[in-house]
This record gives sequence, structure tokens and C-alpha cells, in this order.
Amino acid sequence: MTELITAEMVELDLPPGDKDTTTARLVDRLVAAGRVTDREAFLADVRAREAVMPTGIEGGIGIPHARSAAVTAPTVAFGRSADGIDYGAADGPATLVFLIAAPDGGDADHLKVLAALSRRLIHESFREALHQAEDPDQVVALFNREVVVK
Repeated sequence: MTELITAEMVELDLPPGDKDTTTARLVDRLVAAGRVTDREAFLADVRAREAVMPTGIEGGIGIPHARSAAVTAPTVAFGRSADGIDYGAADGPATLVFLIAAPDGGDADHLKVLAALSRRLIHESFREALHQAEDPDQVVALFNREVVVK
């Protein structure tokens, strides 16, 4: 099975910006990793999903996500922002951003990843470990250890 996340899909110092700019930066990582074949098509799919309902959740977390024909395998990109990015959460900007990319027709995979990630994000210890991670490999190891997709 293809890894959901690799070090090349992690950005620990996102620059200040809005959700579109931030999402595009993370999409660029997925394009470079060969997980997204058409940048603009995938960005359009993510924006369309975001227009339905904001993807910010309580606790400083943004989870933009979409199913798309431009995605080759279920994938997660991660970004961390000192300034926070507004993904529409009631409690303010997101400092932890997870971009979930799922192949079109991959409903079950997409929802499994989202559910598994959401179960871990309610734990302060998991969020704190992500904030404290010193390099992308630590994020990948934490994700692989903590976010179990069944």
C-alpha cells in the first residue's frame, strides 16, 4: 500500500497567507510527489468542497479535502503555521493544516482517513506533538503511529 504521507508532503513553516494560498502550497507538494496529476483540477475540487462548508475545526485545525480524478492515491499533506490560516473554524485560525486528497470514487478511503485523523485530533497530546515536531520525518512517524486507517 502507498504511504498516506511522506516527508516531502510536510511543510513545517507555512508563510502567512489565506486558505487558498496555503492549500495551493500543499497541493504543490502533492504534485511534486506524483500524487496529483493536474494541479488546477485538484485545486478546483478542493475549492468546490470548501464552498459547501468550511473545513476548519475547533482546536486550530484545518482539514481541506476533496475527491478528484487528478489524485493518484489516497494522500495527506501536512502544514504548520505559526500565524494561523483561516479555514472558517468558529474558534479562529488553523495552525495545523491537513490536506486530504482522495482519488475520484475513493469514498471509503477518503472517509476512513478523515475519520481516523479526526479521532486523533481530539487529543491534545497528538496536536501538541505535531506542534513540537522538529522535522518532517517526525511528523510522518507520528502520523503513521497515531492515525490508524482500518
